[in-house]
Amino acid sequence: MIPAVSVSNQCGYCIASHTASARKKGMTDDMFRELMAVVGMANETNRLSAGYQIEVDPQFKV
Repeated sequence: MIPAVSVSNQCGYCIASHTASARKKGMTDDMFRELMAVVGMANETNRLSAGYQIEVDPQFKV
């Protein structure tokens, strides 16, 4: 389905092409709305963690 990156970056071309592809594969309006809600929550969480400057857990550091 529509990658969260395309939505987060507000790439109209990518959103349109991925949406058309997903619709051809059976994505309904309800599925699209649920996907947008999940992407929105992920973006909010990412911004909050960046704003609070939350440290990366040691096991995730390269």
